[in-house]
Amino acid sequence: MVELAGRRILLGVTGGIAAYKSAELVRLLIKAGAEVRVAMTAAAREFVTPLTFQALSGNPVHEHLLDPAAEAGMGHIELARWADLVLIAPASADFLARFCHGHANDLLTTTCLATTAPIAVAPAMNQAMWSNPLTQRNLGNLTQTLSERLHCWGPDAGSQACGDVGPGRMQEPAQLCDAVIRLFSPRTLLAGRRVVLTAGPTREGLDPVRFITNHSSGKMGYALAAALRQLGADVTLISGPVNLAAPAGVQRVSVTSALEMLAAVEQQVAGADIFVATAAVADYRPVQQAAQKIKKSTDTLSLELVKNPDIVATVARRADKPFTVGFAAETQDVAQYAAAKLKAKGLDLIVANDVSRSDIGFNADDNAVTLLWPDGREDLEKMPKDRLAGVLAERIATFFLNLNP
Repeated sequence: MVELAGRRILLGVTGGIAAYKSAELVRLLIKAGAEVRVAMTAAAREFVTPLTFQALSGNPVHEHLLDPAAEAGMGHIELARWADLVLIAPASADFLARFCHGHANDLLTTTCLATTAPIAVAPAMNQAMWSNPLTQRNLGNLTQTLSERLHCWGPDAGSQACGDVGPGRMQEPAQLCDAVIRLFSPRTLLAGRRVVLTAGPTREGLDPVRFITNHSSGKMGYALAAALRQLGADVTLISGPVNLAAPAGVQRVSVTSALEMLAAVEQQVAGADIFVATAAVADYRPVQQAAQKIKKSTDTLSLELVKNPDIVATVARRADKPFTVGFAAETQDVAQYAAAKLKAKGLDLIVANDVSRSDIGFNADDNAVTLLWPDGREDLEKMPKDRLAGVLAERIATFFLNLNP
């Protein structure tokens, strides 16, 4: 495959155990036709030797900001001008913090400040470091400041070298290579179209410290928002509480409860061309939220719940109804339940997946789904969620454009 023929990619490798995966990433990028040069931080050299990357890339590895031989020709400026993409994989918490604050005290941060090319980061760190509000603030500031020039791919969740389990694993090299290919394959199927999309869980408060929620991580919705944006759409993402950065170029509206999500949807959906409901909205909420913490005073506790509004059905009933796509997370008879929802709610398309499986669905990095529409269906095999998002985005665009040429 030569999808990246002629593309020049500067791979920045920072300190972290995931640096060993970057060697495979170099191989895949070159196999896809790219020319790859590698810049390493001092910490990265503690994990992988420069000789490894030199052998794989066929180019000398760039290590020092003030290398006399390279700086005679302003080496870091030449690197910044040379690259069509600067990809930092792994991107450590330290690198994100220094880059966010405009530091230029090593070759990699200086090159990032000097380049006008797109910059992609593939975060890799301990789950607590990733979840720390300071890390999230740094990434959020980078995304806001650099806008569509900054792409954040990952991280994934799972077992980590330190023994922890959670978000923070660098995406696999094949996923990152696919993301690079998609970045350089711009499509304009949805140029000029408005898309409103919901993602993540909702939280329904019981008292000031407790709430009802579900296991949705928001990964599928965020990946789909990014994929729809890559097709040229103007995307608004209405998100419940998740630990994910907003995709580049996507406007995010943060909400907590189902009622807040409904209000945001009704405000944003007017005039939208497409509405996609990936959020796992709580079906019920407490009739009344206690003003103070409920004390453990009895052996049993009864809660009175009331049904939440059906957001996707509400949108589908609008007089100015957009092309409406629903998601069905089921644990049994997946296709049958999804087909019933498609008809009952008046949807144009529904995406069904089996969340009883531990290898796909909630909190997993992969997913497998079935698409159903009024006169057909398509089964999509298990694949990484970001790759699946690209497939789903193109399917949604195709169905929409067939109805709205």
